[in-house]
Amino acid sequence: MTPRDSIDFPAIRVLDGAMATELERRGCDIAGPLWSAHVLDQSPATITAVHLDYLRAGADCISTASYQVSALGYRELGRPPDDAARALRQSVDLAEQARAQYARENPRRIWIASSLGPYGAALHNGAEYHGAYSIGFDDLVAFHAERLAILAATNADLLALETIPSLEEARAILRALEQYPELTAWISFTCRGAAHVAHGEPLRDCAEALAASARVAAIGINCTAPQHVAALIAEARLGCRDRKPIIVYPNSGETWDVATRSWRGTSDSSHFGALARSWYAAGAQAVGGCCRTGPAQIAAVAAASRAPLPAAPP
Repeated sequence: MTPRDSIDFPAIRVLDGAMATELERRGCDIAGPLWSAHVLDQSPATITAVHLDYLRAGADCISTASYQVSALGYRELGRPPDDAARALRQSVDLAEQARAQYARENPRRIWIASSLGPYGAALHNGAEYHGAYSIGFDDLVAFHAERLAILAATNADLLALETIPSLEEARAILRALEQYPELTAWISFTCRGAAHVAHGEPLRDCAEALAASARVAAIGINCTAPQHVAALIAEARLGCRDRKPIIVYPNSGETWDVATRSWRGTSDSSHFGALARSWYAAGAQAVGGCCRTGPAQIAAVAAASRAPLPAAPP
């Protein structure tokens, strides 16, 4: 892991987009309970190719294909915990391969964030979008700590704890991070509406709870409809009193239907560049995309990151 004082968020302006969306577009089967992590077994070279496309689109930081990886999820498929540990390490190795290949094209600094989903992702039933789990706090800490122990020995620069639906799970992550003082993470929430996380707590309270932790590199908003993001940036900034960078990587505006395992609703992704510029203006340090976004949207974000921001109102 990169030392905490070397995590350079002023230099990280553009995040990548969805991994699963791109894998599916390239013909990969992600229908199983491990989602995009199935492709770690099936076609690892395709994952590297997706990383490269995001780097070429302008991403400063790529997230590994490990969101759905956990010993719990692998046990459900009759696979040993060692397979999950191996998958976590492999996901970082693939991102490193992409970074090394891209370095032959462009020498700019690239960061790797090791993606970890919430406990609800391991249940693969949409629970990350409500956070009403049947699990005690200590067990929730243990779930996260198990994966942190593995990733602490990799070459990822930091961790991306993402799509976190509740304040309780964020606190469990903080408790787990305390066991590994060498680790740095961003913690990103999935939100409903313009002020609350999926479980119902105010985002402002969640940001306040994270702001004092030296383990937290940034506070994020992801897998959230684009129309809510500007207001949520304001809430997060008020909660942390600008003590942490705010990063955002919303979805396309569509909603995942667990019953039909399909996306519904309207996409806002064609306007992603203009939206990204407004999010930078609202105070976001870094912008990317989540579900149903791709390299085209990240290229638009990269262009927005280079554009001068509008003057502040008098």
